[in-house]
Order: sequence, then C-alpha cells, then structure tokens
Amino acid sequence: MESVVVAKQNGHAVRTLSADSNRSKNSTSSKNTSDNLFAPTANDNGFHDEYDLDDDLLGLSKDILVSPDDDEYDLLMRQLRQRLLENHGECVYTIGESDTSDEVGLSEEELQASLATLKSLAETLNCDCTLLRERSADQGKVEEYLIRRRFEENDFLEVKVAVVGNVDAGKSTLLGVLTHCELDNGRGYSRQKLFRHKHEVESGRTSSIGNEILGFSSNGSVVNQPNPHAGHIDWSDICQQSSKVITFVDLAGHERYLKTTVFGMTGHLPDFCMLMVGSNAGIIGTTKEHLGLALALNVPVFVVVTKIDMCPENILQETLKLLVKILKSPGCRKIPVLVSTKDDVIVTATNFTSERVCPIFQISNVTGQNIDLLKMFLNLLNCRTKFDDKVLPEFLIDDTFSVPGVGTVVSGTVMKGIINSGDVLLLGPDLLGKFDPAQVKSIHRKRMPVKDVRAGQTAAFALKKVKRSSIRKGMVMVHPKSNPQAVWEYMGEVLVLHHPTTISSKYQAMVHCGSIRQTASILHMNKEHLRTGDKASVHFRFLKNPEFIKPGTKFVFREGRTKAVGTITELLKDAPAYQSHLKRSAKLRQQGRLGINTNTTEPTTSSTRRGGRRWANRNHCDPEPEPTTSKE
Repeated sequence: MESVVVAKQNGHAVRTLSADSNRSKNSTSSKNTSDNLFAPTANDNGFHDEYDLDDDLLGLSKDILVSPDDDEYDLLMRQLRQRLLENHGECVYTIGESDTSDEVGLSEEELQASLATLKSLAETLNCDCTLLRERSADQGKVEEYLIRRRFEENDFLEVKVAVVGNVDAGKSTLLGVLTHCELDNGRGYSRQKLFRHKHEVESGRTSSIGNEILGFSSNGSVVNQPNPHAGHIDWSDICQQSSKVITFVDLAGHERYLKTTVFGMTGHLPDFCMLMVGSNAGIIGTTKEHLGLALALNVPVFVVVTKIDMCPENILQETLKLLVKILKSPGCRKIPVLVSTKDDVIVTATNFTSERVCPIFQISNVTGQNIDLLKMFLNLLNCRTKFDDKVLPEFLIDDTFSVPGVGTVVSGTVMKGIINSGDVLLLGPDLLGKFDPAQVKSIHRKRMPVKDVRAGQTAAFALKKVKRSSIRKGMVMVHPKSNPQAVWEYMGEVLVLHHPTTISSKYQAMVHCGSIRQTASILHMNKEHLRTGDKASVHFRFLKNPEFIKPGTKFVFREGRTKAVGTITELLKDAPAYQSHLKRSAKLRQQGRLGINTNTTEPTTSSTRRGGRRWANRNHCDPEPEPTTSKE
C-alpha cells in the first residue's frame, strides 16, 4: 500500500512518499545524480526549474494519500537538493506540519513511512539524517531532523564565530572547555592551552588574536578528541573527520587591546559573534563597546553568561535583567531568549539568521552546566555569508608568517572564485599602489594540505620568491585579468557612534576596513561639524599608501574614544598620490634603469637620519656653528 504524507522543510510544504513504493525509483535517481548530486537539473526546455518547486507543491496537506508518478518524485529530489545548496549542504526538515491547514501531527505509521522516505532521499544525496527533537501535536507527533551532507575527507563546511567580551569574562576558558572537551578547575587550567605568548600565560589575559576549532561529524556529534599525553588537539585529524568546523576567533577583552579586537571583527569576517558576560561582574568595561561593534557591522550576536556556579542567585538575576534591558533598547532592538532546553536551542538556531533573535546561555565551565546546549546550538549554526566561486579569484590577506624551510606564508580568506596550487596571482597594492605577480607554491587549510580553496574558505598560501617585508596586512591577491587598482581617496556614509566634542575637516583617525588598518584624513563633508549620532557623507584620504577597497564595504573609523561606522559609497580613482610617493616612484624607476641595487644600506649620518626635503634644506641652510674658544 502506497502512502503519502506531507512534511514541512524550512517553512515550505513538501510531500514525501512511503519507502516501499520508492525503492526502484530511488535506485534510478541515484544513478542520475551520482555524477553531480548537487547540480541543478534542467527540464525539457533546457531551463532550470529550481525556483518553480514551491509553486508545484503548494496546496498539499499532510494527510493526502495519492499515487505519485516519477515526475513528482524527481521534483521532491530536486527540491531537497535546492535546500541543501541554499544552506551550504545542510537543512532542518520537519515532518508532520503543513502550511495549508491547522492540522498538525502524524500517526506512528505515517511517521515511520515519512522517516524511511526521508532517509532514502538523504542517502541518495549522500547525506545523513539525524533526529533533533520529537514533540506531541493535536493529531499525533511532529519530528524535526537535521539533514547534513557527508563532505569529502579534505572538505568541510566552515562557520566563523568571534568571541568578545570584557576582560576576565571567561572567553579563553570557555574555548578551552569546548575544544578540548575537558572542564576547568576554577583556576584557569583550560585556558593555558590556548595562549600564544609567555606574557599571556603569566597575566592570564589574551592580547592577540587566537584561533581554535570545534568539529562536528555529519550526524552532529563532536569530533574533538585531545591527545591524552600532550593534551593538544590535532587540527588535521579533526578536519578529516568533520563535515562542519566551527572556527573560534578569540579576541582580547582589555581596553588597551581594542585595536586588535576591532581588527579581528573586521578582518576575519566572522559569521556570528559570541558575547561573553561574567555573571558575578555584570555588564562592565568593554562589553557595551564590543556589542556596539558587532551591531554596527551587522553581525548576529548571541550571549553566554559564565560563572553561574559561583554567582549568588540575586546577582545573577540582576545581571540577566540588565542584559535583557540593553538588548531590548532602541539601539539594539533584539529579542532576547533565555535558553534552558533543547527546544529553545532548535527554535533559536533556526531563526538566528534573522538577526533579531538573541539567545542567552547560562553556563559554568567548572560544573559543565548547559555546555551541551551550547554545543548543540553551535552544531545548528549555518554559514551566513554568501560567496561566489564562479568568478575571478580574490584573496584577502590578514596575517603573514615566515616559516623555516618554506619561506613567506600569508593567511586570509578567499572572497571570490577558486584558487589552485601553482596559480600566479597579482599581489598588492605595495607602497606605490602597484600589483606584482606572485606564485602560490602550496595551500594549507586548517593546517591540512589541500590542492585548492573556494570562496568563503580560510587558508594559508606559501608564496614563491616573495619577501615577508614586502607584504602587509590588508593586501590582496587577485587574478591578473581583474585589472586591480588601488585608490587614495573614497567617499563614505558615516554614522558617529561617540565623540566627546565635534568632528570637522582635516580630522584624522584610524580606519578599519576588512583587514586594512590605516590612518585616514577627512578632506571635506556635507556638514560643517559632526557630533555623536550625526550622519554625513564624508570624503576620506589615506595618509600612508593607497589601498584596494570596494564600494559597499563597511568600515570602522576610530581614534581614542571616538568611534564611527560607515559604508564605502564611491571610489575616487583619479585622486593623485602625494608628492613624496611620486618622487619615490620616479627614483625607483631611475634606479631600475641604471641597474642600481636598492637593497644596499648606507651608514646613518646626521643628514640621513631624518628623510625629506625640509630636513635636508634645514641642514643645508643652517649649518652647525664652529666651536669658539674663549679668550680667557
């Protein structure tokens, strides 16, 4: 007997078939899709009907029993493939709900038939089907499943989470507990494995940008297993066993390292932001600044309240009350949700991309309370940023290294296209705004050698015959056909978040745009003065060297306690360079024609200690007086 039930997948009504009647169809479909499971299929006219799937499935209720034909089964297969493509290889599938009626729930027999069909569809597309939760309904039960693709050994889905919060909030301690699967002893035992510098171990405070990973398999289980002897985790083993990897960007909480924190939020392009709040200390220090930075960059935020095992109940409630008040304020306009059960985790995770919902977790790194709920939430997070891998490649550099035996290594994020080992790309802009060819010798992704990387993935490139001194953060590697051009000036729409007095023309401050970090000056604006809360169109100019930027990119403009955010609206490509740069460029060209080696160093004298025409004229016009001897 054939049976048909309707499931709800990502808010759309979907008809699923019983497993008994689809064995033969399933085998036929698997042969057709074995070459490229996630490639869109074309109809008889040659057009892709991906976006017409919802119209064909509207009007179906959960209790329709029909005898489906081959075309309808293929339609279900294409729709599931489309959902997986839209969500980077995973989606949440609900069985027992329908958009066409208020009747919710299926009988046990219908649920079993639906589950068998769902598993057969998932197996055809090389995916795993994992039960998330089961709840009672008016006419039976409703079940939700996680459908996740089984990635190849050297491929996985990556989600980046920035960890921010005030100093002593427990950021590094929580990452040590999550990634090493070992609870803390209450005295900072788990955070010792994350620090990179000696002074961090001595002070217990993070001053640099650290990276840690948490791997999940295709069925949602945690992959991280630290070495019992050394206590460290092997990134290569985790990535080979994982279908999804959460990359934590551990940022500094102290106010003196705010520059590093802003660079981590703008340059590492996080998908989500985890704001840490100590329950005993409350919302103090840089907590509000980090929250405002995440809101300004449109990064979804979820809050983790730590140290609940040592905090009195009344202090904890006061902290939560103040936190909810701030999240509901007009500046945030969030919907705070206190997460205490698995149902809360699934509801908040599936609606988190709306940027309005803000889950609040209450955890303890010592007792392990609610750590499992946080891991389940991280397992359900999906990559938020959309990248295009069918265009010319572009790679954004956020750090440089010099590895013995390898040479110069750059790390960053692939913004567009696909980069293969051995490709020759243009590296720049240099101090003069030029781009020079550089060859990619090898590629590592999460300390694992790979042959290529795609858009949206982070990687490290070993460059051939390139000195580390010639590379700086903020440079890019692009395809030669893209004809890149660096600019000195640009226009931007700016919103002043805080300034003690007023901002006018010729004001200078530090601009953070992606991984670019350089001082810029305001040439003019459409208002005479800017104060806190003002918006204006501002004309900026870089002071040191030109940069490669794009319209629509968000940037942070800060100096001391002054903070402003904006969006690049226009690039002024005809802006001239400074005279000093023009003279330097002419001098380098002249030396190149004469064959002079520019790497030779001259001894430093009083006349060459400070460069520039003004200092040379001063030494020439005002020579030091001869020492005079006294007559006495």
